[in-house]
Amino acid sequence: MYLACLRVGAAFVPLNTAYTSAEVEYFLGDADPKVAVGVAGGVSLAELTHDRPESARPRADLQQSELAALLYTSGTTGRSKGAMLTRANLATNALVLAQEWRFSERDVLLHALPIFHVHGLFVAINTVLASGSSMLFLPKFDADEVVRLLPEATVMMGVPTFYTRLLQHPAFTRERCASIRLFVSGSAPLLAETHREFRARTGHAILERYGMSETLMNTSNPYDGERVPGSVGPSLPGVEVRIADPESGVPLPAAGSVGMIEVRGPNVCRGYWRMPEKTAAEFRQDGFFITGDVGRFDGNGYLFIVGRAKDLIISGGYNVYPVEVETELDALTGVAESAVIGVPHPDFGEGVTAVIVARAGATLDETALRAALEQRLANYKLPKRIVFVSEMPRNAMGKVQKAQLREHYRDLYNPARDKH
Repeated sequence: MYLACLRVGAAFVPLNTAYTSAEVEYFLGDADPKVAVGVAGGVSLAELTHDRPESARPRADLQQSELAALLYTSGTTGRSKGAMLTRANLATNALVLAQEWRFSERDVLLHALPIFHVHGLFVAINTVLASGSSMLFLPKFDADEVVRLLPEATVMMGVPTFYTRLLQHPAFTRERCASIRLFVSGSAPLLAETHREFRARTGHAILERYGMSETLMNTSNPYDGERVPGSVGPSLPGVEVRIADPESGVPLPAAGSVGMIEVRGPNVCRGYWRMPEKTAAEFRQDGFFITGDVGRFDGNGYLFIVGRAKDLIISGGYNVYPVEVETELDALTGVAESAVIGVPHPDFGEGVTAVIVARAGATLDETALRAALEQRLANYKLPKRIVFVSEMPRNAMGKVQKAQLREHYRDLYNPARDKH
């Protein structure tokens, strides 16, 4: 479907298969597609187009500036934005990654990522296509199946959850990884401890990189050279990454300064679908895109992401914006107020965590609240834990101090926390 859209010049809009009907309704209304393809029963797409070959003939006049994909990314207001990715965005990024990660036609990628996501579709598959390499394409991540297929592959890409699960597998040994030349991690922060444990177990240093829906890939630890635990590496060729003052946009000194990560290059989208005001707000006058991530460069030009300005949670490689979960929680009977935060999780990078104040006289149950949310939110957005407090920490302006909550609950998912 994706390749066919590229051939005929249609814009491809991938959607998470876990979305509820209420979520899909918004995307269909906003994107306003000519064709929507799903898995419901009835006439198949193949049957529908069988007698209409002329309607899908490849176009010869396609331009690199044309829209190739519309990738929805949630906003902190709860309204998802469609990042407009061009043919040039996709092509240039794929070619750079194939070059930087030394892909060739001899490579075989072990692919277990979802393909409605930048990582699985535009990083993994596009890099394979750009290099003429091959792919073992799994429907989902299954540790047993991945361990079985590792000897047939040369490269694997995954989210941190993949690697923590593999480290828990008894058959995942140095010998099983003998044919692999590269393990890549992204979509969520890879804990430095996971990086070190993986290297001790396999002899491989996982290559961590940094990207997002609006920009594809921005930085990468080097293929040849030191892969620093906790860092996402230097800027990719042709991509400019700078640290700027969040308010003024004035660039800060190159090394050591903590500020807003901003990006400019052929990888950056051309804006947000039907949101000119939002597009204008997210780009500086000189063309740099404001990522919303906060970070710093070290003296060797390696980027470290130290936080997210908008409280974005990345759990298992998926973006979760607190306000969307909070809106659903606040609508439940007995909930007076909620605050949703991300705290370190050994398996998912960050665990979606809800802090709730109950209404006077109400008795709330964690299991019942989660069950109520299951009808309204995709599974990856559901809080892994719900904790109850009598009141929220606030500043002088009355704003909930999420930083305090994150600090207080930072060991919530740490198995060793009860030992102290």
